[in-house]
Amino acid sequence: MYLNRLIIIGFLGNDVETKSTASGKSFAQFSVATKTSWKDDKGEWQSNTEWHRVIVWGEKLATFAATLKKGAHVRVEGPLHSRQYEKDGVECRVWECKAESILKLDRTDRAEQPAATEDQHAPEEPPTVTTGKATRRGKRATSEEVPA
Repeated sequence: MYLNRLIIIGFLGNDVETKSTASGKSFAQFSVATKTSWKDDKGEWQSNTEWHRVIVWGEKLATFAATLKKGAHVRVEGPLHSRQYEKDGVECRVWECKAESILKLDRTDRAEQPAATEDQHAPEEPPTVTTGKATRRGKRATSEEVPA
C-alpha cells in the first residue's frame, strides 16, 4: 500500500496567481508558509519558516483559490508532486502540493465560504452526520458516524 498525502496549514505568502496552459486548462499557484519554533540549548526561542508551493488544477478549484489573498490562513490537502524543467541549460526539479482540497481558516471568512474540493462537480453522496456525547472535564467522549 502507498500513501502520498500532504496536509499543510499555514499562511499565504502572496496573492494567488491564476494562469492557463497553452491548451487552455486553468490552474492557480501560491505559496504557503509554515513555522516551526523551539528552544535552543540556551533556552532562547528559535524559529524556522518553510515555504510550500501549491498548484491547483481545474477551473472550479482554481477560481476558489483565486479568492485567497496574501496572509490568508488556509488548510491545503493533496499529494506531493514533482516536476522537472530546464532553465538556462540547468536541470531544475520542483516539489509541489497538488491541492485537492482548500479550506479557509480565517475566522471572518469561515462562516461565509464553505470548503472547496476537487470533487464539487461529482454527484452527491449521502451526507454523514457525526453524533456523540462529549464532556469537558476529562470524561470519556464517544462518537459514531451515521448516514443522514
